[in-house]
Amino acid sequence: MNRGRGQALTSRHVSSLVIDSLCDEAGEQNHTVACFYFDFAVQKEQSPASAMGALLKQVVSGLEEIPEEISQAYQKQIKGLGGRGPRLPDIVKMLQTTSSKGRTFICIDALDECVPEYRVRLLDSLNKILQNSPGTRIFVTGRPHIRPEIEKRLGGRVMSLSIGTERGDMTRYLHSKLEEDTTPDAMDSSLKAEILRKIPENVSEMYVS
Repeated sequence: MNRGRGQALTSRHVSSLVIDSLCDEAGEQNHTVACFYFDFAVQKEQSPASAMGALLKQVVSGLEEIPEEISQAYQKQIKGLGGRGPRLPDIVKMLQTTSSKGRTFICIDALDECVPEYRVRLLDSLNKILQNSPGTRIFVTGRPHIRPEIEKRLGGRVMSLSIGTERGDMTRYLHSKLEEDTTPDAMDSSLKAEILRKIPENVSEMYVS
């Protein structure tokens, strides 16, 4: 079991709690919530354009009416050569427009699992959105080594919180999940003991910004 999987276990749960809370609040206060989960297993496929495009789609779906400039830009792109999707600069401009319509929360989970060169472009894109949309808030989870990069790329507008996992809490969680296993015959006692030993050892610190 590698450190990346232990990190993802913690990160996903924190992100889910935050996103659920924001979505509950959004329904009451007419806010928009958009999220994207990075995954090391498919990191080459998760380009800045695909990540920002996914966020744009969610933000647009939360609007009562799609802005005319967004509709025109989209139609222009799909009518172009090969019907290609919008390029990253176009997506950023559209997100600047849509997020400025009201309070918008953008949640990025496991940013450390994004390809480094992709991460630079993604953070620069998010910074442009923050500069033009003061009502936008960005929530990011990741391992500590990318914290300086986030602080640099987002222009110092960052508040960070370190989150650790107690070994006892992790062990109890794993016990409960193993008890829910629908194929208990597939795991003997030695494998179960190995899981309970290895995973808590390899859960690394994470942080949220």
